[in-house]
Amino acid sequence: MTVITVNDTLSADRALRLIDRGSTLVWDGDFQNAKQLLAALGRRVPAAAGGSFQEQRRRQARRARVLNSLLIATHDHTIRLRRAPDVRQACLEAYGPADGERLVPLRELLGVIGAHQLRLEGVQVPALGARIHPHYGVFAPTRSEYVDLVGDCPLPHPAVAFDIGTGTGVLAAVLARRGVPRVVATDNSVRAVECARDNLRRLGVQGRVTVVETDLFPPGRADLVVCNPPWIPARPITPLDHAVYDEDGRMLHGFIGQVRDHLNPGGEVWLVLSDLAEHLGLRSRAELLDGFRSAGLRVAGRSDVVPRHRRARHNEVTSLWRLCPSGGSPFVERA
Repeated sequence: MTVITVNDTLSADRALRLIDRGSTLVWDGDFQNAKQLLAALGRRVPAAAGGSFQEQRRRQARRARVLNSLLIATHDHTIRLRRAPDVRQACLEAYGPADGERLVPLRELLGVIGAHQLRLEGVQVPALGARIHPHYGVFAPTRSEYVDLVGDCPLPHPAVAFDIGTGTGVLAAVLARRGVPRVVATDNSVRAVECARDNLRRLGVQGRVTVVETDLFPPGRADLVVCNPPWIPARPITPLDHAVYDEDGRMLHGFIGQVRDHLNPGGEVWLVLSDLAEHLGLRSRAELLDGFRSAGLRVAGRSDVVPRHRRARHNEVTSLWRLCPSGGSPFVERA
């Protein structure tokens, strides 16, 4: 890889040729001009559209590689370029204490700035009647329909509930606000654990919710286990992709296969899942139902909602699957 220092004299076409030859570009010009160059590169390598899912992901991977090849130097979280913003607090939140010089993709740095602003403003969540404040690298609950499903589903009076893969802590907060006496929320991301604790403290429910850093389940059993896993069984490309993309469906399969061992007698499982993977041909409804049966679970009910998010596509439906240990009279689900 060749590292080249560039400035305002570089055209977007020349930049793209250099990147395609394996070069990484370190910007040494006006900061606002760097943003314009990044936008011009984005127009030359547009977002994926059309073709198979695999073809779209290949184009998305190339786009990410190109756009991440334009770097900005920061010195103790300060950008020493003309017309550069003050990014010290945003970088502190994303990267921790200042540690000298750091080369950061401009695209990532703009994301850090945006994440700081979103953390300040928060995201209004109707099911809570309050705001959730996402941290950098933690998926924001902008698709609030899945939160509504958990907020509206009849609650089976659990004494203890688990929220697996809590992220911002939004579902744990909804369960606590609905009166669950004790909620244990888990995530394998340090950022998510810190974010969830911060949000639960802001909402005043930290006394009811314990946040644990672990992969999937905490010790013990619960009367209700809730999980909103990544929906698409494909390899993530960017860090935030991990909230949506789960290579080979690792989390979903692990959750379904193990959850019965963490459920109290008479307990319920609430699995919140989009059917987008089915529309993309990456998982069939029959495979999902076979997974339930193989894990000794039956479908006790299902609630559906059509996503309102502007990026929803393919006639997508998000469902809350109510699952119970096999036995009794199952809810009949058509494959």
